[in-house]
Amino acid sequence: MADFAIEADLLKKNHRFICGLDEVGRGCLFGPVVAGAVILDPARLNPDYDDSKKLSPATRRRLARDIYEKALAYSIGWSWNDEIDRSNILAATKRSMRRAVQRLQIKPDYVLLDAIDPDFLHIRGRGLVKGDQKSLSIAAASIIAKVFRDQLLENFSAFFPDYDLAENKGYPTQKHKNVLSLHGETIFHRISFKLKHGC
Repeated sequence: MADFAIEADLLKKNHRFICGLDEVGRGCLFGPVVAGAVILDPARLNPDYDDSKKLSPATRRRLARDIYEKALAYSIGWSWNDEIDRSNILAATKRSMRRAVQRLQIKPDYVLLDAIDPDFLHIRGRGLVKGDQKSLSIAAASIIAKVFRDQLLENFSAFFPDYDLAENKGYPTQKHKNVLSLHGETIFHRISFKLKHGC
């Protein structure tokens, strides 16, 4: 279960604004990779924040509203499928994280990332393996990123009904791959993922 122990230790070392960063959608075939950035208010913490993958959609939406209400700052950044295809998924993920940090209402002085080294941000910080299960700030970032991306894919499903995007959220389910075999890719599919996922 995520907690605020890492952040509390950093606050004791005179860091003021600690940003949690996480992404969703790295393994998808469709749409952007999305990063969330959150600076929590130490006086208004919610222990229910956790790895977004462990939470139900309704719980994620409820907690996202809680984060928007209580956090000192929050933001979303993304990189679309064409950016992913031009470079690679790791480079695009870092770009989405950089954009999320740049859009924050407060500039952080320390960043905590889920499993990625923060050197590309030029801000002090560290990557934590399974960080969304250890840090409330990273967990909060994972929640808002997941809620944002899921809603985006549900909106896209109205325009591409054959691809079952509201259900699979762009991930390579068997049904998604079968539809790709029959109808091919949309302009929002990641062409560079085609061979990797056997589509």
